[in-house]
Amino acid sequence: MDLTYRRYADADADDLVAFLTGDTWPFHGSPVVDAERARQWAAEGRFGNAETESFWIDGDGEPLGLVRLMDLGDSTPVFDLRIRSRYRGRGIGGHALTWLTEHLFTALPRIRRIEGTTRRDNAAMRRTFRRCGYVQEAHYREGWPSADGTVHDAVGYAILRRDWAAGTTTAPAWDDERTTEG
Repeated sequence: MDLTYRRYADADADDLVAFLTGDTWPFHGSPVVDAERARQWAAEGRFGNAETESFWIDGDGEPLGLVRLMDLGDSTPVFDLRIRSRYRGRGIGGHALTWLTEHLFTALPRIRRIEGTTRRDNAAMRRTFRRCGYVQEAHYREGWPSADGTVHDAVGYAILRRDWAAGTTTAPAWDDERTTEG
């Protein structure tokens, strides 16, 4: 399947509402999004403003997913990725992560790194991060509250520009506490 990426525009608000309300998002803070909330998010500029750009992931003549790039004025942007449930498990997430990484490092030469966070139990996204050259940098205990009141651990990943350019990965210095303790 050929995938293309199309910038979200304010005129897409109705399509955005249909996309967000037409599926479930089990690894997001709100797994079910109602139309009122989706319209509010669109009206507030959550998907497009000075610091945020969003892109539809198109394939098979329809939007299969959505990539939201945030904190674009910072040296470390973050992202949100949503793939429609019927298209999950087909490699679209990996394609999107590879695309957004290249897009950000190419379009914004000042950025040094890109970060992403997922729930600890989102095994598919964690594998996708690793396959795409991202390295686990953080584990946030009870850092991801869910709509049902449960709290999950979250895991943070990042890719450095220098690793992306060289096609390598460098691990964090996990044992650095020995050198900082007196």
